[in-house]
Amino acid sequence: MSKPVHDDNPFRRWINLAQPRLGAEVVFATDEFFAPRARLIAPQAPVFIPDKYDEHGKWMDGWESRRRRDAGYDYCIVRLSVPGVIYGFDIDTAHFTGNYPPSASIDGCISDATVPGEDSVWHELVSSVRLRGNSHHYHAAQRSEHYTHLRLNIYPDGGVARLRVYGEVRPDWKALARRGEVDLVAMENGGRALLCNDEHFGSMHNLIAPGRGVNMGDGWETQRRRSPGYDWAILALGAPGVVERVVIDTAHFKGNYPDRASLRGVCLTGGNEDELAAQSLAWPVLLAEMKLHMDAEHVFTDELQALGEITHVRLSIFPDGGVSRLRLFGRPVPGA
Repeated sequence: MSKPVHDDNPFRRWINLAQPRLGAEVVFATDEFFAPRARLIAPQAPVFIPDKYDEHGKWMDGWESRRRRDAGYDYCIVRLSVPGVIYGFDIDTAHFTGNYPPSASIDGCISDATVPGEDSVWHELVSSVRLRGNSHHYHAAQRSEHYTHLRLNIYPDGGVARLRVYGEVRPDWKALARRGEVDLVAMENGGRALLCNDEHFGSMHNLIAPGRGVNMGDGWETQRRRSPGYDWAILALGAPGVVERVVIDTAHFKGNYPDRASLRGVCLTGGNEDELAAQSLAWPVLLAEMKLHMDAEHVFTDELQALGEITHVRLSIFPDGGVSRLRLFGRPVPGA
């Protein structure tokens, strides 16, 4: 069986809170002459198109200010729309080589306004750090707290391709429970994708994103399997709960959907997340192997085993392919 997927991002198991699909927005920038501020949090990986220019000059996939001729510096403000706690950041200067800022810092504040006023109190989350061109810069937040707005300061000017803000969504579960049935694993409800054995074509985090997938790239998709076995992903629920309805959505996956899928679930109170890959093989079956179809929502209720309260699930797909979304509807347990 393939090994779990890892990369150099120390925060990859946390949610990117600065996603437009979660309601995040870049609401202000001191300057965006060469490239608009909205691109700073675009969900796609940044690209470089050698011969592309616009009326301002070279087209760049990110936020880029003009060259400063004074003693100031540029900054932009990102508004977050989901309640959560921030743990770390990635300041990505991909494709910016001779035009990246030499250094940057990040502040956070709490405000009800779209753009915080001059009386807002900003807390330093990342002290001024040196940047390199065409590189990821991962930095832990100096305060692991909830903020509604972030301010990325660049010294003195230049371009940043992407800003990722990693943290944990913490919704008001008591308020959610009063609505009735809740998607216990949804990203906006605190669900997280923790591990998978392969995500060659599509990220495991897409499984729990809001709404239905917009295209085939907006889902979890593995490469074509050329050896015996199957592919899998492990997810943590936003709160412990009892699952009563499962939806496995293969939207847009037509020639590459899995033939079958199953779910295992468990209630965990401790342990190391790195050990889940092996442990999950013995978790109780929540949903036995079920036949899947192309570009369809598969709803399961009577087929579910009564496991009671669970905190984690393992989605297995046989033998490989793509799944757009996984929904686990049910009831959070009292005290969640």
